[in-house]
Amino acid sequence: QVQLVESGGGLAQAGGSLRLSCAASGRTSRNYAMGWFRQAPGKEREFVAAITWSGGNTYYVGSMKGRFTISRDNAKNTVYLQMNSLKPEDTAVYYCAASPRLTALIGEYDAWGQGTHVTVSS
Repeated sequence: QVQLVESGGGLAQAGGSLRLSCAASGRTSRNYAMGWFRQAPGKEREFVAAITWSGGNTYYVGSMKGRFTISRDNAKNTVYLQMNSLKPEDTAVYYCAASPRLTALIGEYDAWGQGTHVTVSS
């Protein structure tokens, strides 16, 4: 099993940027695809972005496309989410997760971090 720990959340102003990190430990030898999800208060957890083990393929959906960039550094066992042009509606807890395949389906992810809070003020 792989363990995931997110960091980098905090308070940002609308239009600003934040970079989230997700450090993996444990069975990192497995070729996991990695994803970012978010959950706003009172809402369901939603997919943000995913990246393959090699980093050669990425997947984005929704309003985050074009503003958020997922990347990874396998030498550091870390995946990143660069968030630009932040909006108040980006306020949420952001989670990273690991999956055997590149997917937006939450049920396909079998390891999760504890989440990091992002608050965007207007």
